[in-house]
Amino acid sequence: MAQFGAAQDGAYSINDAVNGAAGDARGGSPSLPAGFSERLYNEDLAPLADQSWGAYNIFAFWMSDVHSVGGYVFAGSLFALGLTSWQVLIALLIGIGLVNAFCNLIARPSQQVGVPYPVACRATFGVLGANVPAVIRGLIAVAWYGIQTYLASSALVIVVLKFFPQLLPYADVHRYGFVGLSAIGWAGFMLLWVLQALVFWHGMETIKKFIDFAGPAVYVVMFILAGYMIWRAGWRNIGINLGGVKYHGAEVIPVMITAVSLVVSYFSGPMLNFGDFSRYCKSFRSVKRGNFWGLPVNFLAFSLVTVITTAATLPVFGQLITDPVETVGRVDQPTAVILGALTFTIATIGINIVANFVSPAFDFSNVAPRLISWRMGGMLAAVASIFITPWNLFNNPAVIHYTLDVLGAFIGPLYGVIVADFYLIKRGKLVRDDLYTLSEKGAYWYTGGVNRRALLALFPAAIIATLCVMVPGWQAAANFSWFIGAALGLVFYRLLVKA
Repeated sequence: MAQFGAAQDGAYSINDAVNGAAGDARGGSPSLPAGFSERLYNEDLAPLADQSWGAYNIFAFWMSDVHSVGGYVFAGSLFALGLTSWQVLIALLIGIGLVNAFCNLIARPSQQVGVPYPVACRATFGVLGANVPAVIRGLIAVAWYGIQTYLASSALVIVVLKFFPQLLPYADVHRYGFVGLSAIGWAGFMLLWVLQALVFWHGMETIKKFIDFAGPAVYVVMFILAGYMIWRAGWRNIGINLGGVKYHGAEVIPVMITAVSLVVSYFSGPMLNFGDFSRYCKSFRSVKRGNFWGLPVNFLAFSLVTVITTAATLPVFGQLITDPVETVGRVDQPTAVILGALTFTIATIGINIVANFVSPAFDFSNVAPRLISWRMGGMLAAVASIFITPWNLFNNPAVIHYTLDVLGAFIGPLYGVIVADFYLIKRGKLVRDDLYTLSEKGAYWYTGGVNRRALLALFPAAIIATLCVMVPGWQAAANFSWFIGAALGLVFYRLLVKA
C-alpha cells in the first residue's frame, strides 16, 4: 500500500470509494473500505475525510483545558511547596513551554493521517497491541473525568448554599454523606455528570462549539475577579511570599524544578492523546500555531491572573485560598457569585469533555470497534468515574501531587515509546491503510498483532517510574515520575529495536 500523506491529506481517495463500492457488490460491509478489518474499524475510528480545524480551534481547546477549576487549584497548590508568587509564575511558564514542545511532537502522527490516538498507537504497539496503551489512557481519563466533574459540581454547591443556607445540614458529610461526599455534593456531582453527557452525546461538532465559547468566557470572569480582588486588597497589600517555607539562593532551584515537573504531569493526560484533536487540523502548521497561542501565551495570562488572585485572598479574607470557586463564594455581591460560579462550571465542563470524555470514547471503542461506538465508549468512562470516588483523589495539595505523580508514572513511558518509534524508527512516516489491516503483509503487523518490543520497553519503564512514587526511600524522584518514565520508555525501546 502506498504511503499516505503526499496526495490525500486526510481524505479517502477515489480508489477507496471504488473499492468500497466493489465491496458492496460482493456483499461486504457498505462502510468498510477494501482491505480494512472489522476488528480494527468503525466510523468513529476511521481516518478523517475532512480535516478542517484551524489554529483558533486548538487555541480554544487549550483555553478550556487551562481555564478549569482543576487548573486553578493545581496552580494554587504549588504555593504549598514553599515558593513565592514570582517563583510559582516562572515554574508555570517553564513547565508549559515544555508541554508545548511535547504536544507538537505527539500531534504529528495523528494529524498526518487523520486518525485518533489509539489508532496511531497501532503503528508502535501493533494493530492489536495498541489496545494496551488505549486502555491505560482510557482508565486514566476515567479518573480525571471524575475529578473534574467533582470540582465543577463544587461551584454549583457553593451557589446553592449561598442562596439557600437552610440546606447547609445536607452539606455535612458526617450527617448526610455517602463514601466521603455529602448529600448535596452528590446532587451537584450527578447534575454535572448528566449535563456533560448531554453535550458529549451531540457529537464532536457540538463539543467544538462549546469549547470555542467556554475558553474565552471564563477569561472575562477571571479578569473581573482579579480586578475585584486587587481593588479590595490594594496593590501594596498583595505580598509575594506566600509559601510556608522560604528558600534562599540556590536552595529554591530544586523546588522550582519540582514545580516544573508537576506542571508537565498535570497536562500529561491531554498531552498524550492530543492526537485525538490534532487529527482534525488542516495542517501541522495550524497545530503549532494553536499550541503556541494556547499554551505559552495563554498560560502566561492565566498564570498572572491566578497568582495575583490567590495572593490577594490573604489580605482580603485573612487566609490563602487556592480554589477560585471558594474565592467567588466569599464575594458579597450575589450576582457576581452566580456569574462566577456558573462560568467556572462551564469552563470545567468544557475541558472535562474534551480531555476526559473524548479520549476514553476513542480508547474503549478501539478495543472492540464492532461492539463499542465512540458514544458508548464515552458513557462507559462516565459511569466508571462515579465508582472511583474522585473527591478523595483531589482534596488537598499533598493528595493532588501524589495523584499527579502516579498518573505521570504510567503516561510518561507511553509517551516515550510512541515518540521513539515514530521519530527514531519510522522517521516520521506512517502508512495509513496498514493501520486498519490484519494482513501479515501490513507494515504494523507483528507476531500475533502485538509488537512485543514496545511492551517490553513500556512495562519496565512504568514499573520503575511507579516505584519512584511508591517506595519511601525514592520520594525525591516521585515528582519526576513522568520524565523518568518517558526517558526510560524511549531508551528501552530504542535499545530493543536496535538489538
